[in-house]
Amino acid sequence: MNNFAYRARSLAGDETIGYRRGSSGEEVYAWLQDHGLIPVEVVPIISSSQTKERTVSYKEPKYAELAAFCWQLATMLEGGVLITTAIETIAEDIQNPPFRHALLSIGELIKKGESFSNGISQFPKVFNSLFCATILAGETSGSLPEVLRRLGDYYTRRDKFAKKIQTALAYPIFVISFVFVILIIMMVLIIPRFRLIFSQMGNTLPAFTQAFMNVYDVVANNSLVIVVTLISFVVLFLVYNKTHEGHMKLCKLALRLPLFGRIASQAFIATFCRTMATLLSAGVSIIESFDILSEMTNNAVIKDAVAHSKENLIEGSGVSLAMMKTGFFPNMVTRMVQVGETSGTLPVVLERASDYYETKMDTTITTLLNLLGPAVIVIVGVGVLVVVVALYLPIFSMSDVTFT
Repeated sequence: MNNFAYRARSLAGDETIGYRRGSSGEEVYAWLQDHGLIPVEVVPIISSSQTKERTVSYKEPKYAELAAFCWQLATMLEGGVLITTAIETIAEDIQNPPFRHALLSIGELIKKGESFSNGISQFPKVFNSLFCATILAGETSGSLPEVLRRLGDYYTRRDKFAKKIQTALAYPIFVISFVFVILIIMMVLIIPRFRLIFSQMGNTLPAFTQAFMNVYDVVANNSLVIVVTLISFVVLFLVYNKTHEGHMKLCKLALRLPLFGRIASQAFIATFCRTMATLLSAGVSIIESFDILSEMTNNAVIKDAVAHSKENLIEGSGVSLAMMKTGFFPNMVTRMVQVGETSGTLPVVLERASDYYETKMDTTITTLLNLLGPAVIVIVGVGVLVVVVALYLPIFSMSDVTFT
């Protein structure tokens, strides 16, 4: 037997929400109809004993969805609504099925006596350690609505931040894809037709055109070898990246890339400062905050820097000194953290540091796009010019001979 959450309407149009045990959703539908109710929705409830095996079907919601959930729940709790009622009401309007099912399951767990923080911790694929630790701190301090509002603001900013990164990557990806499609069209359709025309002309091709055709022949005749070679390089890259030494070297290389490396570093610093400010404001300990912060990146170099910062803290260093010893964090960040430590306003200072690095990242992205635009136009223009000259030069030469 499984637990199911249901929404149904009476013949008078009144909506009711409840839970029912059954062997299947169809059985619950039949039970509702037998009791004079019109089923609207029936979804399975994931109990705490089932969570481990069922979490694979869940995934973390988008930042915008988490922000909306936090704002709505905070508002309803401040209005005196019971948390179970608030969660069920919010779940009704959520369009993301896994997220909605998780919330309904959490509501059921709370009704059985679990705390909200324990309920969300049952769904690690939906609510990450940052969310769980912040909610636990809010529950412990009795300031859950305030903490939810902070989380709502945090996820709103993260959503805007993520969209900035997507904007920076969208243009180069589009251009590369466009050029790749054009190359395929030329290789498959255009160049073979011109080769047929040249063979029918029977004239000796100009040196430039002949060289172009020789290159084309090499690529066309060895396309399978080229594809296999490229795939081999990709496989070797992935295998090398799985080794500790290889992963560290590639992560260092990624951070040293012109402009792109700077964007990655600035993005992490901005997110690091914003997240730490949110955690500390909610009452999460500084040690636990660094544990959570280390999970926010896949870059091994950055992970090591955060881990070493935590080790330095445990050994007795202050936050600013612990970060400074790693050699990763910019001097400006460590100095601002030192000021925040001294004045007792560390969360506020971290928020300002995050604002500063977000602005710096915006400037870097703008610079990158300003450089990429003309560079791509020049590269594509030169490529098109080479192809046009190579393909039409024999025709122009034949026209000159005919005219003479």
